[in-house]
Amino acid sequence: MNGGSLGQRGSYGSLLCDGKSSNNARKPSKMLPVSSREKERVFLGITRCLGRRRVAMLLLVSLALLVFIWGSFTVTKDLVEAITDVLDAPETTSPTFRPTDSIHFDSIDIVSHRSTVCRYRVNSTLGHPCDKFSPPPPPPSGGRRIGPRPCPVCYISAAQARASIPCSSSASPVLHNLTYFIDENPVKTESHGGSDFGGYPSLKQRNDSFDIRESMTVHCGFVKGNRPGFKTGFDIDEADLMKLKDSHEVIVASAIFGNYDIIQQPQNVSEAARKNVPFYMFIDEETEMYFKNSSFLDSNMRIGLWRIIVVRNIPYTDARRNGKVPKLLLHRLLPNVRYSIWIDGKLQLVVDPYQVLERFLWKQNASFAISRHYRRFDVFEEAEANKAAGKYDNSSIDYQIEFYKKEGLSPYSKDKLPITSDVPEGCVIIREHIPITNLFSCLWFNEVDRFTARDQLSFSSVRDKMMAKVDWSINMFLDCERRNFVIQAYHKDLLDQMPPPAAPVARQPPPLHRDSSSGEELR
Repeated sequence: MNGGSLGQRGSYGSLLCDGKSSNNARKPSKMLPVSSREKERVFLGITRCLGRRRVAMLLLVSLALLVFIWGSFTVTKDLVEAITDVLDAPETTSPTFRPTDSIHFDSIDIVSHRSTVCRYRVNSTLGHPCDKFSPPPPPPSGGRRIGPRPCPVCYISAAQARASIPCSSSASPVLHNLTYFIDENPVKTESHGGSDFGGYPSLKQRNDSFDIRESMTVHCGFVKGNRPGFKTGFDIDEADLMKLKDSHEVIVASAIFGNYDIIQQPQNVSEAARKNVPFYMFIDEETEMYFKNSSFLDSNMRIGLWRIIVVRNIPYTDARRNGKVPKLLLHRLLPNVRYSIWIDGKLQLVVDPYQVLERFLWKQNASFAISRHYRRFDVFEEAEANKAAGKYDNSSIDYQIEFYKKEGLSPYSKDKLPITSDVPEGCVIIREHIPITNLFSCLWFNEVDRFTARDQLSFSSVRDKMMAKVDWSINMFLDCERRNFVIQAYHKDLLDQMPPPAAPVARQPPPLHRDSSSGEELR
């Protein structure tokens, strides 16, 4: 060969760099000037040590470094402009949340937003901190049965959870426009079901409401007017109605009617949530009177974190049925809210709202989440348990179950998987307010209005009818996970029946004995 190699190759095809030149190395030409010979020696030395492949790699690394520096300069400039735009933008109360600018980083769009930072609904290449977390196995069966208990749940920090708020709404399959019936003089035309508050939809109207289309009009309470809370039954003062129209990304809501529960103060709430997340407690006038007489209620209509909303002209004589109005129709009372967490009045929230939403909605790419019952999975078993406990009139429960059986309701079995249960523990509802979830809430309320107030009995019938029409599902998480972020107290009537706690017994310390030999005091 006319030219020798640039060095000895190792076992992987790379050049060996040992500081020694090969005997076959080409000698520099005497015709070249000294400076040229020196340059060639330097070049040959570099190539011997690095080799052709490493030279190429060095060039690629240098190029990548230049691109990174240029990109960082561009991103910084864009970020400054985005922040300036946000600060200079006029205030708005529009319920639509659109990003003003974004930065792309590892498949996550971090968007500058007026109140927080959000992310687009894409999978991160970095993974999730809780991906490898798994709860401990349930206790072994047999022996003394242990009642429902909380189980460990993995949450990211409140700040990380708040930064995980999706920038865009979840897709609402098929349904995009949802409106509601108005009937100033509702008239009962069929023998069973309905009310002046919810209207009297016929069975044909009920069945049509499960035929999901792009635009729909359904019964959804407040039928006597187009302003929920104003002369429709379940009436709210004008100042509070205006407050409920404010735009919020996240709210927490609860209710106490008939002075049925003791108000519970949330704990472990981050400063960001205290500042940005309203806590609304709906009460009737009976409960308001108790709060005033007990000096709980301050002049600003607040009790701790809770903003108290008094409801007048309540539509039902049953306090539990009145509680279903804000529970299931929250989207009508708060029309400009993205996400809500509903907790029954007997519950105490002990985890930050952003962490709850991130764990049960955003991480799961879900728009509706509710825990399943800790023991019962079958509607027929739930109905018998309600009858045995005297939760409702037995004949009304039997009528409802027979009606659902004629529509095709069957006992729960493994054939329904991946659906894990037909019975929810309905005291907590976590949801995104989009048309499909609003429709589910309306139709669920209509069943409660038509049949019994026991919403666990109607949940699966509404869910299954909707799932048969559209690609949508509900995240039914473990009941022990629910008990991790809410603590359940007794209803007020049970607390009133309990004997007062025993007075603490003052224990006298044991007498001191002195050791005569050492002079030390002994007990």
